[in-house]
Amino acid sequence: MESLPEAVLIRILASIPAVDLVLVCRLVCCQWKNLVDGAALWILKCQEEGLTRAESDTENWQNFYFLSKKRKNLIKNPCGEEDLEHWGEVENGGDGWKIEELPGDFGKEFPSEEVHKYFVTSYEWCRKAQVIDLKAEGYWEELMDTTQPKIMVRDWYAGRSDAGCLYELCVKLLSENEDVLAEYKSETVTIPQDSDANWTEISHTFSNYGPGVRFVHFEHGGQDTLFWKGWYGVRVTNSSVTVEP
Repeated sequence: MESLPEAVLIRILASIPAVDLVLVCRLVCCQWKNLVDGAALWILKCQEEGLTRAESDTENWQNFYFLSKKRKNLIKNPCGEEDLEHWGEVENGGDGWKIEELPGDFGKEFPSEEVHKYFVTSYEWCRKAQVIDLKAEGYWEELMDTTQPKIMVRDWYAGRSDAGCLYELCVKLLSENEDVLAEYKSETVTIPQDSDANWTEISHTFSNYGPGVRFVHFEHGGQDTLFWKGWYGVRVTNSSVTVEP
């Protein structure tokens, strides 16, 4: 192995699973350590697995590789397929939260055919939240503190065409002790009665938020503005939180 050209050795190492590269191969010798810590090996692995990005946009290809492989929606049950499972801190104003099938009465189909249900609020404020443990999801402390990858938050909301409603979104980045390190809070969105009932996406990207982030607290909710008994308030679905490569 010592006589192999470096380019050949990199190609051999690139065939090894990424976790083994970091936990095992990196410890073999100084040469292997330098190759595992360098960019060439991870650029090759990204190319072989279709993980593309402009080189000028990537400072650490090893982190880019791991973040790309881990990228997923960290919100559980975002569309109500499991009723209110995984949603805590529930506030059930009026008649409380309800799950309905798309498009619903006086509603519109969702832009994606993969979404079939939504949560709907009532005539007093309804709120629900999830707390995402980043370490439990595989995002280690050094990564969050030094690389500080972007955290993208998205939510979708809509009203009925026959009733007005209100909507709010609040997302906080929390420390180990649940101190607020960064926060995004939308304005209170007012959807008038006789609206087109189209679905609207709201998004925010956290970046350069500083060290110490360990949890993401996602909360959204709303109510109707006519105070009609039942479920005439804002509809929400397809919420997402992703850690971006």
